[in-house]
Formats: sequence, structure tokens, C-alpha cells
Amino acid sequence: MKVLQVSAEIFPLLKTGGLADIAGALPGALNAVGCAVRVLLPGFAPIMADLQSASVLTELMAPWGERVLLRQGVLGSLGIPAYVIDAPHLYVRAGTPYEDAQRQPHHDNHLRFALLGWVAAQLACGLDPHWQPAVVHSHDWHAALTSAYLAFGPTQGRRVASVYTVHNLAYQGVFAPIHFFDLGLPTSAFSVNGLEFHGQLSFMKAGLYYADHITTVSPTYAKEIQTPEQGCGLDGLLRARASDLSGILNAVDEAVWNPATDAAIPHRFDAKKPAGKARCKAALQQELGLAIQPDAPLFGVVSRLTEQKGLHLVLAVLDDLIARGGQLVVLGNGDAKLESAFKARAVANPQAVSVRIGYDEACAHRIFAATDVTLVPSRFEPCGLTQMYGLKYGSLPLVHRVGGLADTVVDCALEHLADGTANGFDFFEFTPQALDRAVRRALALYARKEEWRRVRQHAMQQELGWDKAAAQYVALYQHLIA
Repeated sequence: MKVLQVSAEIFPLLKTGGLADIAGALPGALNAVGCAVRVLLPGFAPIMADLQSASVLTELMAPWGERVLLRQGVLGSLGIPAYVIDAPHLYVRAGTPYEDAQRQPHHDNHLRFALLGWVAAQLACGLDPHWQPAVVHSHDWHAALTSAYLAFGPTQGRRVASVYTVHNLAYQGVFAPIHFFDLGLPTSAFSVNGLEFHGQLSFMKAGLYYADHITTVSPTYAKEIQTPEQGCGLDGLLRARASDLSGILNAVDEAVWNPATDAAIPHRFDAKKPAGKARCKAALQQELGLAIQPDAPLFGVVSRLTEQKGLHLVLAVLDDLIARGGQLVVLGNGDAKLESAFKARAVANPQAVSVRIGYDEACAHRIFAATDVTLVPSRFEPCGLTQMYGLKYGSLPLVHRVGGLADTVVDCALEHLADGTANGFDFFEFTPQALDRAVRRALALYARKEEWRRVRQHAMQQELGWDKAAAQYVALYQHLIA
């Protein structure tokens, strides 16, 4: 089964969040169960640099009149066949894939990512005479116009199934309506039954409305986004498409996230031989200037620093955590006020709090390997990979019980401790008080060393790889083709 995956990012070449991890791992998992996957990506500099055996497939004229080259080759880091849109004037810029150096959205993002969807549709319609997909699987708002271009484009008599995956409904790709006329879509597409969203142009809505099937990255999130509380104004459309909506839980690339083989951590360990974890903890405490205290419970945050991630709650309980002997390490960037607030706490408590602004993949691995608890107090969380990385590395997740966090974390309540299913801690109310109670329960269990070791061992032995998710995607593809 030939599958074209369309995304703006892919690990390890370009990553701003969990989307890249999934885009990097899913093709290999699908290939392992009988698919032939190729990926389509924008020509960002790291992607172009990794493209091997490259050749020009064709030159294209975008709907708004720009000429671009479509190259094909193999991504050397992943060994995956790839199509890459070679348009330096659109993709080679300072800043992130989405924002300039001043953290402002690039002025022409609508064109940069409309092009991604348009080229995907051209490939689905036979642009490459030697390879045509049966399924086009697009991810998040950057690739959402794929489904719209497919809906209005010729398929040469052959049906191509379209799947659209929502990684985070809150990021919708909304633009001024004047930009609709650049896209080359018929005027009928700009309507309530189309791309129009409260007078604006919504890429996300295009994916939700026109795709044959919508998936989210966890079963609970698929239900939550059909409610006004988490539907971000799109819950009505999602309820109307409930029969075409399902949640497939994300997984962990165990070739990358495995403490027994991880080259990024100073000492290897696994569930049955956990001694290396204590040595990783001591090494990180020394690296970050924290007090080297083996019995101090070490909490970790690896996250975008945004209100959605609930990090203002962490700031609210931090003094109590420190007073009870805990330490905190933070890695991430985002909201300037949150960055400043965490840095100020690190300056005030240098032996108990360490903050690194930015993202460092190797440092993230060291944090999971060293910490006792991974904090994920998100207001909402489509799936979350952080808590899964915590499980793999024996850093018990402490989470707000929403979305994929609810699907993966079993609280250390007495009944779950008794039956051996506990693997972390959760709280229901999105308040500092609720988080503080969960932190105190984590500290209480940490003091009971033998119980803590049993829970940690169970957490590390859980099956979190891609086999199950890949099988679910293949079953979905087969159903749509049939």
C-alpha cells in the first residue's frame, strides 16, 4: 500500500514539537507492516541538506504564479524516500519554520504551507508517473489544505483516500480572508461548508471538512474536541463528522528513546538494571549546579513554555516543592513572561532550580534519564510524548488528567498500587491546589523506596512502541481504500 505522508517537520532533521517525532517515526513503523511510505516536506535547510541521491522530478507553477522545483531522493538520516519542495525564497529564512527572529509569524505563511498541500495533491493526482499513492496522510494545519486541493482536483479516475491528523486543535493556521484568493481554490470553498471560519480563512478547517477521515493522537482527545470546552470553535463540525473521527494513540520511537541504548545519556540502565539512573541523576545535578543530593526528589519539565502547558501552576507550587526537599530542572522556551519567571526562580534558588531556555535534544534525554518525576500539568494535551518518555526512563509522570495523558498514566492510588497498574500521578482540577496535592502524593511515595522502585519498574516495562498504532493506521487505510 503506497502512502504519502505530508508534514512540515520531521525528526531528527527539523523539530519544534511532538509533530516532528511522529512524522519521523510513523513511516518506518508503517513500512514494517507492509506499507511503502514516501514523505513530502518543505525545503527547509536541514531537510535539503539531508536529501541524498536527489534529482529534480519537475518544475511547478504554484496557483499564485511562483515557480518552484520538486526534488525527489532519500532522507539520509531516516532512509525514507522523500519529495522536497525546493523554494529557498519561501523556506530558507532566519527564525523557526513558522516565525521570524522576532517571533512573529512569517508574513507569507499562507503561501508557504498552501504550497505544501497543493504539491501533495498534485502527487496524489499522478505528478510522479512512477509512484502514485493510494493514501495521502497529512498532519496538522501546515498540511491541511491537502484535503481541500484533493477535493477540487482531478484524480484521473482513480480514488485517493485522504487522512488528516490533528496534533493540536489550538493551532489552526488562521489567516485574513483576502489570502483565500491566492490559493487557487474555487470561490465555493470559502463558505461555512469549507474554509471560512468566523470570517477568516482556516487551514485547519479545510483538513477537518474535506478529509475522508480525521484522526487525533489519542482516543480521549478525539472525544474532548467534540465539546465546546476543547473544540476551539470547531466542535460543531467535529460532532457532525464524528463517524469519520477516531483517536489513535501516539507511540515512542524506541530506537531513539531507550535508556538501555541511549548514547545521549552518561550511564545506560533499564528496568531490571536501574543503577545507572542514580548515576545519571548525580551527573545532571553536577552539570546544572544543583545540590548533589541522591535522595532529593528531582522533578523535570521538558516543554514549550506556554499557558496551555500549565506551567504557571508549577510556578505556584514551586516554593512548597523546594521547602519539602525537591529540586526542579526546566528545559524549554516560549512565553517571555514564563521564561523570565522561571529564570528568576533559578537565580533565587540555584541549588534547587535549574532553567535552560531553548531546546536541546541531548539535554532532554539527560533530563528524562536523571529525574524522578516528569511534570506535564497541561490544561489540555492531545497526546503528549513527554509523559511517555518519562515512563520509558523511569521518571514517573505527574499529569493533569486530560487527553493522551489520561490514556497513558495510571495514578498511584491505593487500588492501582495494589493491583500493580500504577505508573504515575494525576490530578483533575486545573488549579495550583490540585497540582500541589499531587506533588505531595508523589513525595510521599518517593519516601517509600521499595514501593517507588516497584512502580518505576512497571512504568519502564510498558509497551509504548509503534506496533499497535501502525496496525491501527493500516486498518484505517484499508477501510478507506475499500
